[in-house]
Amino acid sequence: MDLNEVIRECLAGSQGAWETLVNTFAKRIFNMAYQFSGSRQEAEDRTQEVFLKLSGALPKYDFGKNFTPWLLTLVKNHLIDEYRRTKWEKTQRDDYDERVLAQTAHDGPEQSLVDKETKALVWEGLNRLSADMRMVIILRDLQGKSYEEVAEILSLPLGTVKSRVNRARLQLAQVLREYRGETS
Repeated sequence: MDLNEVIRECLAGSQGAWETLVNTFAKRIFNMAYQFSGSRQEAEDRTQEVFLKLSGALPKYDFGKNFTPWLLTLVKNHLIDEYRRTKWEKTQRDDYDERVLAQTAHDGPEQSLVDKETKALVWEGLNRLSADMRMVIILRDLQGKSYEEVAEILSLPLGTVKSRVNRARLQLAQVLREYRGETS
């Protein structure tokens, strides 16, 4: 199969060519979305959204370039954009809330109140971080992904991920110190 020919046929309106393109890349896109979200439903939704976005972006494709990396960049950018616009933070916050509540359920009402305040403070701090820094903290510390998994999801070198996680943790700690009135 000549991928460039399939793309040209898609641009000419061929439904069969579009189906070929979808069948060729749907699994890869779904897997990338699933790795990113950890949710099958979320991955299915994002996969459909990517193909909708692709239909609008396909006329901009430069036939002199390799299609697969171009498409995967479009997928990555869409996933990051959706992260910024949707319920990612709420979903992660809810998961975190459940874990904290499960850990502190036996500690009594005073400890529970302290934990709720701490949790709110941490989320406030996360919201003050840049999207890149917040993303690595959520993936690494809240979702428990390995550095290697974070690097793969974000298409970044491993060293960059480690550096961002470290900087994000330092920034978050600074925000928490400022909130508590401590100086660095």
